[in-house]
Amino acid sequence: MSKGPISQFIEKNYLHFNAAALVDAAKGYEQHLLENGKMMITLGGAMSTAELGKSLAEMIRQDKVHIISCTGANLEEDIMNLVAHNSYKRIPNYRDLTPQEERDLLDNHYNRVTDTCIPEEEAFRRLQQHLYDIWHNADSKGERYFPHEFMYQMINSGVLKQYYEIDPKDSWMVAAAEKNLPIVVPGWEDSTMGNIFASYCIKGEFKPTTMKSGIEYMMWLSDWYPKNSSGKGVGFFQIGGGIAGDFPICVVPMLYQDMEMHDIPFWSYFCQISDSTTSYGSYSGAVPNEKITWGKLDIDTPKFIIESDATIVAPLIFAYLLDL
Repeated sequence: MSKGPISQFIEKNYLHFNAAALVDAAKGYEQHLLENGKMMITLGGAMSTAELGKSLAEMIRQDKVHIISCTGANLEEDIMNLVAHNSYKRIPNYRDLTPQEERDLLDNHYNRVTDTCIPEEEAFRRLQQHLYDIWHNADSKGERYFPHEFMYQMINSGVLKQYYEIDPKDSWMVAAAEKNLPIVVPGWEDSTMGNIFASYCIKGEFKPTTMKSGIEYMMWLSDWYPKNSSGKGVGFFQIGGGIAGDFPICVVPMLYQDMEMHDIPFWSYFCQISDSTTSYGSYSGAVPNEKITWGKLDIDTPKFIIESDATIVAPLIFAYLLDL
């Protein structure tokens, strides 16, 4: 398929520095898929609140992403935007807010993410009431699921459709639920819904074991990776830093070194979009070559790093891959 105007603009104008790295990474991703490779996308930061679903959902529908690792915040905030978008408050002058103005937002039940405030009642509590029913049902039956599986159950039940305030085609979680896309959510406990689930456990309403753990996510990923790494292998497209990227990339050295599975291939493509500048002692700011020493990437693994704002860069790369 021929490239559309966005892709043509990128190829014509993005010729140097971070812009050129963007094009190189996009073409490397495209080539990886053409050679029948699979791709993991990791979501750090507030990508869901940045409405990355507008482009990521179509990537999922077109099978250009095969597994996602995300923070608990990104897992839930895409759904929050789906059901409460009209009640979000944008604050362009967020840099000028006084501490008192920040407190006023809290008192009015708004939680700020940079220039966007998430409404507590319409977003958090709307999900909480339906997740409570799903958690309670599993807990009472002695059933156990991963955090994303509970979210899939809620989405696929249709109970949220009454609240939809955006086109569901712009929700990456709806697209993922429809395909039952594999997701790992390390550190889910630090999300809003994770905190709420913990509160029910503290009150004795649920058993902590009803929610499968991060260790079980790693065990699951250790089974998925070898089954999907034949041929071209699995690539790693990291948006932001943090646990969403650090957790899954470690499955390769774990299998090789700790499980002594010496035929495990390295990740076969690597790209990170991050505004964490290269620095000493920083995981997010480490250059890709450092990952060679940790047994994650090989010498000849295609490696790209784009030091820029992921809310600008990721949609452009996805547009290129979607031939827009």
